Amino acid sequence: MPVNLPTNLLRSFVAIVDAGSMLSASHKVFVTQSALSLQIKRLEELLRQNLFLREGRRLSLTPAGELMLDYARKVLVLHDEAVATISAGHFASPTRIGVAQDFAETLLTGLLSQFADHHPGTQIYSRVADTQDLLVQLERGQIDIVLGFAQAADERAIAHTAMAWYGNADLLEQPVLPLAVLEAPCRFRDAALRALEKAGIPYRIAVETPHLTALRTAVEAGLGITCRTQLFLTEPPLQAGPMQKRVLPALPRLSCILQTAPRLDIATGQLARLAHQAMVAL
Repeated sequence: MPVNLPTNLLRSFVAIVDAGSMLSASHKVFVTQSALSLQIKRLEELLRQNLFLREGRRLSLTPAGELMLDYARKVLVLHDEAVATISAGHFASPTRIGVAQDFAETLLTGLLSQFADHHPGTQIYSRVADTQDLLVQLERGQIDIVLGFAQAADERAIAHTAMAWYGNADLLEQPVLPLAVLEAPCRFRDAALRALEKAGIPYRIAVETPHLTALRTAVEAGLGITCRTQLFLTEPPLQAGPMQKRVLPALPRLSCILQTAPRLDIATGQLARLAHQAMVAL
């Protein structure tokens, strides 16, 4: 069986070393000198090693005592840190939220700021990725909340939004339509390609990037047409003018979903409610 060393014995041992004598240490740990001597005797019995060399009233550490002093300090630091943390209520797990890129840029900053006002001491872990990837992480217990997109008829829907085409209308006149898309997997990319192929409109991928910010920059620079929601750009979506030869096909609607782990702590539950309110208000 492993030996258990009571922390009060370790604290007395360190106090004696730091104070330089039993008498001085007894005032520091509020224990009589005789009781302190018994504590050290008990510690030495548990370790089966002498910790002090006694020369009259003078004490000096043995090699075992020197080694034990280092360990005793480490144990007490961890012990006191654990007690302080638990007593202060800082034992909750991090609040973990995953969001699709569109929500990350338009919703996440304000959402987390509002959450921090309610729970300033809570640690937050946020993950930005494709909705399907986030749902897999939720199932594995790696995150607690998912904000993402799904098909319009999804039973988890708490709001709906429309897909639309965005970009420079002059690009509609090009023989082969230049597209700006995110890397696969991406439901917007898939929807755009399916719609164009079904309509028989030739296209080429002019810009492909994993980042929504880079995609927005490319579209604003006139490098390609893309398919997103109203969260993507502040300007209205593309509408073909009366002189334009090409009309872009209709795109499907989407649902906005919020999924959570089966059990949430108080802080994470609050974040989920704030996220629900924010999505409904979009």
